[in-house]
Amino acid sequence: MSLVIAGNASGGYNLTKSLRFRSSASAYMNRTPSTTTNRTTWTWSGWVKRSKLGVFGGLFGTDFSASVFNALRFTDTDTLSIFEYDVGTSTTLYRLDTTQVFRDPSGWYHIVFAFDSTQATASNRSKLYVNGVQVTALTTATYPSLNYATLINTATVPENIGQVTTSYFDGYMAEVNFVDGQQLTPSSFGETDSLTGVWKPKAYSGTYGTNGFYLKFTDVATTSGSNAGLGKDFSGNGNYWTTNNISVTAGATYDSMTDVPTLTSATAANYAVMNPLNSASTLSNANLTGSIGTATWYSSVGTIGVTSGKWYWELVYSGTFTLGMVGIGSTSFIPAVNIYPGIGSDSYGYFSSNGNKYNNGSNSAYGASYTTGDVIGVALDMDAGTLTFYKNNSSQGTAYTGLSGTFVPAFGSHNSTVNANFGQQGFTYSPPTGYKALNTYNLPDSTIVAGNKVMDATLWTGNGTSQTVTNAAAFKPDLVWAKNRGTTNYNVLTDSVRGVQKDIYSNTTDVELTASGGLTAFNSNGFSIGTNANWNNNTYAFVGWQWQAGQGTNTTNTSGSITSTVSVNASAGFSIVTYTGSGGNDTVGHGLGVAPKMIITKPRNTAGTSWVTGHQSLNGGVNPWNCFLVLNGTGGQTTSTNAWNNTAPTSSVFTSGSGFVGAGYTMVAYCWAEVAGFSQFGSYTGNGSSDGPFIYTGFRPKFVMVKRTDSTSNWNVTDTSRDLYNPEAQYLQPNTSNAEATFVLIDGLSNGFKNRSTDAAYNASGGTYIYMAFAENPFKYANAR
Repeated sequence: MSLVIAGNASGGYNLTKSLRFRSSASAYMNRTPSTTTNRTTWTWSGWVKRSKLGVFGGLFGTDFSASVFNALRFTDTDTLSIFEYDVGTSTTLYRLDTTQVFRDPSGWYHIVFAFDSTQATASNRSKLYVNGVQVTALTTATYPSLNYATLINTATVPENIGQVTTSYFDGYMAEVNFVDGQQLTPSSFGETDSLTGVWKPKAYSGTYGTNGFYLKFTDVATTSGSNAGLGKDFSGNGNYWTTNNISVTAGATYDSMTDVPTLTSATAANYAVMNPLNSASTLSNANLTGSIGTATWYSSVGTIGVTSGKWYWELVYSGTFTLGMVGIGSTSFIPAVNIYPGIGSDSYGYFSSNGNKYNNGSNSAYGASYTTGDVIGVALDMDAGTLTFYKNNSSQGTAYTGLSGTFVPAFGSHNSTVNANFGQQGFTYSPPTGYKALNTYNLPDSTIVAGNKVMDATLWTGNGTSQTVTNAAAFKPDLVWAKNRGTTNYNVLTDSVRGVQKDIYSNTTDVELTASGGLTAFNSNGFSIGTNANWNNNTYAFVGWQWQAGQGTNTTNTSGSITSTVSVNASAGFSIVTYTGSGGNDTVGHGLGVAPKMIITKPRNTAGTSWVTGHQSLNGGVNPWNCFLVLNGTGGQTTSTNAWNNTAPTSSVFTSGSGFVGAGYTMVAYCWAEVAGFSQFGSYTGNGSSDGPFIYTGFRPKFVMVKRTDSTSNWNVTDTSRDLYNPEAQYLQPNTSNAEATFVLIDGLSNGFKNRSTDAAYNASGGTYIYMAFAENPFKYANAR
């Protein structure tokens, strides 16, 4: 099954332009209302793509020169803050500060602040929403007094966009609405897409009030003195905004962008930028400029990775220039000091000084040298596996062939500054025929656009009797893995092939048990549970991770040397397999049609036997099926033929090694294959820092399980049902019965996850780790998190 989806997954309202705000240029917009209107009731709405992290960045507010000022801004700890402050009396008049952090530079946020101090209930007077959901987790919640009149909508008091309290925003804004006299909800400006479940823009159809305005940034000229240009007000009110330090001059400073939060067209969508979460260079200009002022190599990579298709982007070095390296890197390429594209086997580069090409530290003659002002085009054809560079529109010939995997743009600078253009500014030269700009519209469609239709994490509270648990997308699961979050009940798994009330525990070597009052039914929209404490301990909080296989349909599979029973969902890359071992090295049919990347097996009828786990990235991905991990233990990887007979799975079978599966052992195996945009089974190397490695998945993760492989550690699971916002800190351990614990582990992002932990189980310096991850949505459709 496949879905061919264009534009906003199910169509609808599309944007065409955004405006870039460069904090390095002190860029902002300003307007002074000529009339004082409703100071007690108003709403601001805007789509925002962040660039600089860890710094203050003003979105909207009044001028700092006033004795009282109002600000909606990102803070230097990456939270959102909205407040009004009296400088003269040092009094906070109202303030909301989020617990949630906003550290996703690859996607767009929709932010709404709605104010109405006439509301009788204090908490209703100021409301903050992100991506359609009200933010209620607040470190500070000081609400305005009844009928408090803000400085907003006050005649002669200047208002700013892109700068408040002298803090300049670095990033992009689109579709900015301000409504004077109404406290609105996000549904006035956005809606949930019916196919993906993702929040998306919709046209505002209401009235604006006297001081209301609508900025869509489509009139490309600077604005000063009339309702025209980038500050043009499209509300009909003529409340235009003056642009300051914003450029429409062609080149690296051009600030009118086609980077937008909708899948509008091949030239208007969410574009790649340089990734500050995976960069050693100093990034600026909304992550389109990377520089380093020392005589050392520093590198950066882009935010979009590709495995197929034809892609083109351009680079120009500017200002002081010594050396540059333009190229690509795999998702294992980690920018760092003294690292450049081409230094390792996982990256490829084109060198400025002599025009040589670089890979794995070796170089050979290739093309012309280049310098400041030369436009270097990169043409990456992942269908043919070739990489070609252009200098000022002149092809330098095919540099590399035989490329496969996932690659991101990569850049190196040595006492130099490089400016990237992935198409959001319009290319200097036309791309080669068939090559596309690097944006989300042009990414391939995924077979699964909403991950919660085949995999989900569902929460419930035990009642001690019986209940039905319903998942969000109303799908019938075939595997439910449940854990009591508040106490030391076991991790328990029940699947539709073995049958209801047949429990096995991931944290023990116990045999399968018939659990009266356990999972009693797999339903069309979830499952039913009885009185068993592992499933329904009264008053306790539970999570159930669910995967859909054959929706209760089992088939006999004779592909292997022994017969297996299989429930499979090939489009979701998951199958449940049961079989009886012969005592030899059996081959077992799994039904996926492609080779699985991760397999977890357990003998059901033999006590003292472990959960043997295989993963494609064990042993650094070199001969990984000569290794295994134990799900119920803490040990690192073991090299042995016992588990898989040193034989990689094929598209039809896996090998069940005689070293662990004796004659007559009844077995269950859970098999997962990768599905682009939905699941990934990879690895990373830790750095021991809270600024840990960034892992590109190509989707916004719902579920992430991590295990260290070079040393002892627990397995750890996070999910976005338990942690609704970043950072994700609540974790459970499949190998223990421990209650849920809290420690900052990761940020879930629109295109992967960022390690924020210093714990050795997640991020020891030099430690090696494997993970399994499943998506909320493919990056193509995902908003920032």
